[in-house]
Amino acid sequence: MSLSNTIARVDADLAAGRVPVARQRLRGLVSSFPWDLTLRRRLAEVYRLYGDAAEAGRWMYLEEDRREDETAAFEARYGSAARRMKALAWRGPEALAATAFAEGRLAEVRAARAGELGRAVDWDDPASYEEPEDGYSAPEPGGWTLMDVLMGGGCAVGVLLNIAIWVIGLLTLVD
Repeated sequence: MSLSNTIARVDADLAAGRVPVARQRLRGLVSSFPWDLTLRRRLAEVYRLYGDAAEAGRWMYLEEDRREDETAAFEARYGSAARRMKALAWRGPEALAATAFAEGRLAEVRAARAGELGRAVDWDDPASYEEPEDGYSAPEPGGWTLMDVLMGGGCAVGVLLNIAIWVIGLLTLVD
């Protein structure tokens, strides 16, 4: 399906009140065409229908005429540069941006994350900028932590209790 056909379907969905369907179609289009600021603007308009200022701010973040309250809500929800990079769903170099303002915003977010990490990050390599989920990072190899011991001990107790119940059940059955 072509871009223009999908946009026509979005318009039809909105006219028929199928806002969630239109939102999903637009999210797919932004995923396929991340540098198209018009699609981002349309998605922001849909989120305004939901009253979700943070998501409207997310999709208007690269626009010069964005609303400051929405931008603030977006920045509050996506508090770190890493989370903002992921939320903006950009791919490719900033030079692909349609406006100098958008290019500058993208470069600011990327530079902020690079500064936090002390190394270069790349829009096309999410592993270069993402934070570990829920602040968890894998432990360094070697040695057991207290959590490892407690989890292992809990599993061992559970297995031993299960075996004991089976043995008692078999002994009762034999009697």
